[in-house]
Amino acid sequence: MSRKKYLYIVAIILFSITLLTGSIWRHPVVDKEEAVIEKKIIPQPFLNLFNQYTEFIEAEIDTTRNVGAAMAIVCGDSIVFMEPFGVKKAGTRDSVDLNTVFRLASVSKGFAGVLAAKLEHQNELNLHDHVKDYLPGLILKDSVNENGLTILHTLNHTTGLVPHAYDNLVEANIPMHEILGRLNEVDVAAKPGVLYGYQNALYSLLDTVLRVKYNKSYSSHLDDEIFAPLGMQNASTDFSSMKYGKNVALPHVNTKNGFAALKPNKRYYSMVPAAGVNASISDMSIWLQALLGYYPEVIDTAVIRTIATPTIQTPLKRRYTWRWNGLEEKYYSLGWRVFRYRGYNIVYHGGFVKGYRAEISFCPELNAGVVFLQNSPNRLSSESVPVFWEMYFENVLSDTLIAAGI
Repeated sequence: MSRKKYLYIVAIILFSITLLTGSIWRHPVVDKEEAVIEKKIIPQPFLNLFNQYTEFIEAEIDTTRNVGAAMAIVCGDSIVFMEPFGVKKAGTRDSVDLNTVFRLASVSKGFAGVLAAKLEHQNELNLHDHVKDYLPGLILKDSVNENGLTILHTLNHTTGLVPHAYDNLVEANIPMHEILGRLNEVDVAAKPGVLYGYQNALYSLLDTVLRVKYNKSYSSHLDDEIFAPLGMQNASTDFSSMKYGKNVALPHVNTKNGFAALKPNKRYYSMVPAAGVNASISDMSIWLQALLGYYPEVIDTAVIRTIATPTIQTPLKRRYTWRWNGLEEKYYSLGWRVFRYRGYNIVYHGGFVKGYRAEISFCPELNAGVVFLQNSPNRLSSESVPVFWEMYFENVLSDTLIAAGI
């Protein structure tokens, strides 16, 4: 039996057990005989979903000449599919595995949103606190924004400042304290909480707030509150882990001669909440399980409700959402986009830094999620999440399945 076929059968068995018994991945699994019995009653729509989606991913990886990637699907409390593809560096045979580390880019924002909501749930932080309470030296062009800016405004991109303020300085690796000293030069477009305007530098103010309040960095909080208790053993928030790590997917850019490897770069590691997390697909599959509520001792369901609840409508351009057929509304919450899609709230975020793409999405109502990591950006990353949900709705939530009472 081939490795892929074996993985596929195991995935289907686990998925059916999850749906029918609610058993938890971290608990002892059923024995072989019981698994075979469960496999016989797998609903056809789920088989169709796995067949179609895995065939799509594998075909696109071949067509786009993808260098390296990794994907995971979580349904219920089980990781039902997790697979690495390709190599860490073009021209080598050094294969990507389940513990190979990729940069997450702006998918990092979701960790900041969860951490902030978790700290508030634990009465250790108030998202409605004014940033100026922690940074009395903060000066903005408008006193209303300066005095009214809250932690929440920074995390849902409603600061009122023009979008992408000082991304050029972030790209140039200018430290946060220098950027803070120049915020008084940034134009103001609206009062806080009124308009959506995507930010990276301002989003990362959470790190500064936590350092002032606890004399402890955002990265240390993330390690203690999320990475360690979830067992995300390959996750990190520093450049050294990517530069010197032994199991790292190198970044690539497309050239006329195909994808070429680059050296890891430091960009955005000074803005960890916005784009500084590194992780493997095994880490991210655990993260998805937690986001679906299966690690309540680490992430309470109240925290999940908070980050999955829309806070501001977003005028996201069509070029970012063209693949989402059936998209009704677009919102942002704490570090997450919330798409109203075919009657459901789909929680999503994507990320890009030079040489890497990351995509993640989950739906608490449907109890499912998907994550895709890539070290050679191409169209597949943009298609990976919307195609999954399109196939999920077409197969799992079809009229036939609903009529069958499954």
